[in-house]
Amino acid sequence: MGRKVLLVDATGLGRGQFPTAFPEAAAGAGPVAPAFTRIRIQAAVARQDTRSGRAVVHLVWAGADRGGTYTDGRLTDIPFHHARGDGTWTPLPPTTPS
Repeated sequence: MGRKVLLVDATGLGRGQFPTAFPEAAAGAGPVAPAFTRIRIQAAVARQDTRSGRAVVHLVWAGADRGGTYTDGRLTDIPFHHARGDGTWTPLPPTTPS
């Protein structure tokens, strides 16, 4: 699911699928211009967060920006949460580590 959220974030397409990750889409905001193309996931790992009911998917990916520059090693963290007793993980807004 982390890969899907990253692709939606980077391309701007399908943000309505994840209203908790993209609240502006849920509020009826218009389409978002694609920021990246030719996206390739290079590595992914999911870890339990220090807070109960939370996890973070760390993604390393490559993609071409609007200028056509293809860059490897881009980083994005996507936090997820779930309610106690619920096995469904819900994505929260993605972050770019500094």
